[in-house]
Amino acid sequence: MKIAGLLLGVLLLAAALLLVAGQLGFLAGQPPQDLGVRGGRLKPPSLTPNSVSSQAASHADHPQRSGADIAPLHYTGDARAALGRLATLLESTPGCVLVTREPAYLYAQCHTRWLKFTDDVEFALDEAAHVIQVRSASRLGRKDFGVNRARVEALRARFEKT
Repeated sequence: MKIAGLLLGVLLLAAALLLVAGQLGFLAGQPPQDLGVRGGRLKPPSLTPNSVSSQAASHADHPQRSGADIAPLHYTGDARAALGRLATLLESTPGCVLVTREPAYLYAQCHTRWLKFTDDVEFALDEAAHVIQVRSASRLGRKDFGVNRARVEALRARFEKT
């Protein structure tokens, strides 16, 4: 019984320390320096299973090509207005901060509530295909437990309603 109580105490202390580290920003990671659109494409998916990209299929030899694949956001009507709607959605998403807003590109940083892990989310307007390409990736860790995919799908559902 004493060992179980001691183990529980150690686990609670570790959880508390992790929470404090997150709240102080120690789990945010560093922003990538190579984001943006290059040659008509966003950065490839991460090499580990912690990202999604609507352009994953265009990286033929990428080890996370199939696991990272996600559909782009489809729109009708004016392309710039569609990207503007998406920017408004990002600005109203709890934990997300719109960092860059350009005529054909958006970049946001999204933070988890308790531990403040940061994910980088990019959107690139592809007017010819009537889609908005997307890439969302965790800065830290090997896995994201589906967080990036869930975020993009939640944004997609809200985008389609507007």
